[in-house]
Parts: sequence; structure tokens; C-alpha cells
Amino acid sequence: MLKAIIFDLDGTLLDRDSSIKHFISTQYNRFAPRFNNIRKNEYISRFIELDCRGYVWKDKVYQTMINDFGLQTVTWQELLDDYYIEFRNYCIPFPNLLKILDILTKEGYLLGIITNGLGDFQMRSIQGLGIEKYFQTILISEIERVRKPEAEIFLRALHRLGVTADESIFIGDHPDVDVMGAKHVGMKSIWKRDLGWAEPENADGIIDDLGDLPLVIERLYM
Repeated sequence: MLKAIIFDLDGTLLDRDSSIKHFISTQYNRFAPRFNNIRKNEYISRFIELDCRGYVWKDKVYQTMINDFGLQTVTWQELLDDYYIEFRNYCIPFPNLLKILDILTKEGYLLGIITNGLGDFQMRSIQGLGIEKYFQTILISEIERVRKPEAEIFLRALHRLGVTADESIFIGDHPDVDVMGAKHVGMKSIWKRDLGWAEPENADGIIDDLGDLPLVIERLYM
């Protein structure tokens, strides 16, 4: 019997690609007078390239950008601080996010999040989406000192929700970090399709939209 549903954050609940593009465009606008005539499209494209979809620490990203553009009128720390403070204001949810969380809550499921990243930053992103109230547990790798796909972080989430692996399901966008990570501890896993990754061969289900989740769950637990 399914009792708990646990989600990844970036790329699953948070449309990170759209959020980053929105944020970095406005960051350029805030700092443009100090950017020595750097073109906006160059600034945006270089950040997105260096960011590698969130898998590169932003201090490294901004240090490289400062060097690449030869900036002397702004520091990488100023840009990094701006990122930490302002990103939460540009968090874009995937379609049907609040609708599906309302549905799952009304159906009595326990809900959780497991996300890799910095504690304060990821919590601000969750708050920026306005979804913190829906979740009984939220595990962030920096705070937990363990990262997906390591089994321990999944096991901690199950323990805090008071459920077993076979009573829970995990939804995430990364084939290895999310899908395989969850399956290694005995959970079922659903892949939220992301064209940036190859389709996993062993996902228990695939969704293109969060609104598809109830139907996929129904099929798995008929």
C-alpha cells in the first residue's frame, strides 16, 4: 500500500532551467552599469554554459565569468551574494505543481523532498515556490551531509516519514541520482521526463507533467 510520495526539487517541482534564465536576465539588468559593455546575451549564455544545469558550484561559475569578461568593476562575491539573495524571487514551478500537491494531500499521502544542494539556498527556493507547508519532511544534502544517490539520504527520509521502502515512491528527473538512487533502497521510482538526460531503462513510470502523476500511481498500485 502506498503511503508516502517523495520528490526531487530541481527539475521536478522547480522548473530550474526557466528560473535560471529569468534570474540571470534580471541580474544582468541590476549590474549592467558595471559590466563594461558586456552584451546581455553573452552574459546569459556564458552563465548557463558554466552552470551545467546546477552541477557546478556558483562560486566557480562567477569566478570564471569575472576572468572571462575581464571584469574589474564588480567582484564574483557580489554576483554570488546576489544569486543567493535574489534567486528565490524568480522560482518558476512546473505546471500543475500546487494542484497536484493539493490532490495528494487530500488523498492522505505523506509528502517529502530530497534534494542535493546548499541548505539555506534550497529552503529559500522551496519557500519561493510557496510549497513548504505541503511536506512532512525535507532533506537537503548539505544539512544531511549525504547526497543522492547515496542510500542513506533516502533511508533517512523513509524513517522520518515512518514508512518502509515498499510503502513509498520517489519522483525525480535524473536517471541515476533520482531513479536509480531510489530503486537501490527498494523504492519504486517515477522519472519526470527531462530532455537533458537519457531515458532510464528501469523507471517504474514516466511522466511529462506533474498532473499525470495520479494516473501513473493508480496503474502501479492497481
